[in-house]
Amino acid sequence: MTEHTFDVAVIGGGPAGLMAAETVARAGKSVAVFEKMPTFGRKFLMAGRGGLNLTHSEDFERFGRRYGARSPTLGPMLKAFSPKDLVAWAEGLGQPTFVGASGRVFPKAMKASPLLRAWLARLEGLGVQLRTRAEWTGWSADGGLLINGEAVRARAVVLALGGASWPRLGSDAAWAPALEGQGAAVAPFRAANCGFDVAWSDLFRERFAGEPLKNIGLRHGEATARGDAMVAGYGLEGGAVYALAAGLRDAIETDGRAVLTIDLRPDIPIETLERRLRAPRGGQSLANFLRKAVKLSPVEVNLLREAHGLDLPAEPAVLAEAIKAAPIALTAVQPLDRAISAAGGVTFESLDGLALKNRPEVILAGEMLDWEAPTGGYLLQACFATGVAAGKQALARL
Repeated sequence: MTEHTFDVAVIGGGPAGLMAAETVARAGKSVAVFEKMPTFGRKFLMAGRGGLNLTHSEDFERFGRRYGARSPTLGPMLKAFSPKDLVAWAEGLGQPTFVGASGRVFPKAMKASPLLRAWLARLEGLGVQLRTRAEWTGWSADGGLLINGEAVRARAVVLALGGASWPRLGSDAAWAPALEGQGAAVAPFRAANCGFDVAWSDLFRERFAGEPLKNIGLRHGEATARGDAMVAGYGLEGGAVYALAAGLRDAIETDGRAVLTIDLRPDIPIETLERRLRAPRGGQSLANFLRKAVKLSPVEVNLLREAHGLDLPAEPAVLAEAIKAAPIALTAVQPLDRAISAAGGVTFESLDGLALKNRPEVILAGEMLDWEAPTGGYLLQACFATGVAAGKQALARL
């Protein structure tokens, strides 16, 4: 076998792996990136189809809390490569950004492809060797990296192999047995940023599947979210739902169901709603009256019926309460291969920093680590930040 030697080998050509490679290459070390798919950044490109949400502009303390139980662990990495650093990095690649109305940060091109092209060109200019269709299958008996049956040696290795969502794009967690064989603990992968099943009536499903729910408030326990959702044939999905997905998923796993309470008019105080509902109804149907009095759409009126029953309360105060708190029972989590991202992965407790305790030359980054976050720029930010941290740890190893 032909043998190649590098200071650092990066396995995985998504944002985390490419950022680790850039960090190492800027220090003047030799680095190669091996990607099993035909092109780099396939999931990154898919994420950019609807407008690439790079990060979020909210204050850092609130930003850090988005990572839940992993906030203390990820916090130092997020500070070391912050949302502001990510914006500066993107603009350094000739991709100016802007902040949307929700605080999310996007490149003005609203696509991932121009950014990725400029990034790959930069990496090549730094001397990074970029290799596609190069599949890592583990280690040889003497510790070398096996890539397409060829021995590759490196003084340090960064694994950025992705999680378990969107397997057709390369994130299939096929690496788990190899790492478990090296003493890593791998928490089971579970769907995150996913939709949930609801037992809609046949009429509601047939009539309103695909209809949006705009600017709603959601509550599950003490957790709340604002934004948009979508009625699906199977249930509910969308950004506002994804923001509460972790708690909803955990409740369903524990209790078999979770109740999501929807406020259809979060910007209108209940007293104002009640006053509007006291207007004379005349001969109008209830649906038409609700459309005129509080601007409820047909999907919203019928969602109220799904939540409270076909006969909605006539008393204005009670009806106002129903609009502000419509309970919807979620019965199951959509499958992992339909999820935007995944919870689970290599636990931080089995790592020293980001390196395997049993193999300190092997450093991990990105979604293969056990963390989760909602959509809104938090996923990509942590992938970039852990990539920078992995690159720095590789340099320290050298």
